[in-house]
Amino acid sequence: MQKLFMFAACCLAFIFVACSRESHPHAPPPPLPVETVIAVKKDLPYTLSYPAQAAGSLQVEVRAQVGGILQAKLYEEGAFVTQGAQLFQIDAAPFKAVLSRAEGNLAVAVALAENAQSTYARMSRLNRQNAISRQDYDAARAANETAKANVLVARAEVDSAQINLAYTSITAPISGIVGISKVDVGNLIAPGGVSLTYMVQIDPMYVNFSMPAGDFAALSRGVVSGEVSGDILSDVISVEIILAGGTPYPQKGRIIFFDSSQIPETSSINLRAEVSNPEHSRVLMPGSFVRVNILGINYQNQIVVPVTAVLKTPSGDIAYVVNQDNTLSARRVKGITLGNLYLVGSGLNEGDVVVDGGLIKVKDGMKVIPAAANAAPSPAPQVPEGHHALTGGNPSDKQGA
Repeated sequence: MQKLFMFAACCLAFIFVACSRESHPHAPPPPLPVETVIAVKKDLPYTLSYPAQAAGSLQVEVRAQVGGILQAKLYEEGAFVTQGAQLFQIDAAPFKAVLSRAEGNLAVAVALAENAQSTYARMSRLNRQNAISRQDYDAARAANETAKANVLVARAEVDSAQINLAYTSITAPISGIVGISKVDVGNLIAPGGVSLTYMVQIDPMYVNFSMPAGDFAALSRGVVSGEVSGDILSDVISVEIILAGGTPYPQKGRIIFFDSSQIPETSSINLRAEVSNPEHSRVLMPGSFVRVNILGINYQNQIVVPVTAVLKTPSGDIAYVVNQDNTLSARRVKGITLGNLYLVGSGLNEGDVVVDGGLIKVKDGMKVIPAAANAAPSPAPQVPEGHHALTGGNPSDKQGA
């Protein structure tokens, strides 16, 4: 009987504990400590970056304007020479002889012209006295005019001979780098024939590149909407040239050419920047491949948060806003990434406090303990190779969340 009583007491105790557990479910988890950041409004650089190729602002073929034996090469190949410096010398002896003959012919023509002028003056006096026939007077006048014309012809031949003699000294048509000689000394060259060498002007330099049509369209939309400031051809826009190895070229350039039409084959638009090279440095050489960063274009009044405050999911981007009661509200957001920042097109307002980092640990409605919120940092854009610094669209595409 005593054993039965003990068994019943144990059963009652078990039932009491079970009922007690059912009437007191698990307590809610404690609030999760989170880092937060404030969505702020600021102006941000709209950085465009493209591969490019440097070129001389002028490239000239040096050719002979008269024929003859090439007597001397008077420059160092690959050197920088100034305009007018002598590069080659053609044998001048035949041209000096031609000039001497032309000068002699001019002297004869001048003497004959003086004699014809005297004869005509004398015949004019006699004609006024009716002492000669009209035919003799007309002959004297025609001889005088012919003699004067012969002087003009002889003088032109002297000028031509002097020009051809000067052409035997082949000089630099521009200031720049002179290339390798294509003809050896001692060869007979023809006027306007084979190129003797070439020259490239390296101050200023050109940098040629292409802008994809999509970038142009995005930039145009932003400028029209007022969200992007900066005219691509204005003086406030500059071009930074990045040399091989990532070293910036010391001089900033400016865009001087923007093609009027799109190239259908590449869906791009050609541009050209000009950059000075006052020291004639060989750091930036014609034909070298570089990158250009277009500076001075800005997004205006953009709401930004760090990229770590946005969770990317297959169904879209999400940010978690901290409410006044320290609960979380999941917001659908749309925007673009600019380096370490997310430019919000829709879904957040200026001043919203959002969770920064650890977003896979939080969910809508969760209670949190927010740390002191800081403003979004300044941008540190990372420009991807072959693209501009913007991905995922344009902030002017304001669509509802």
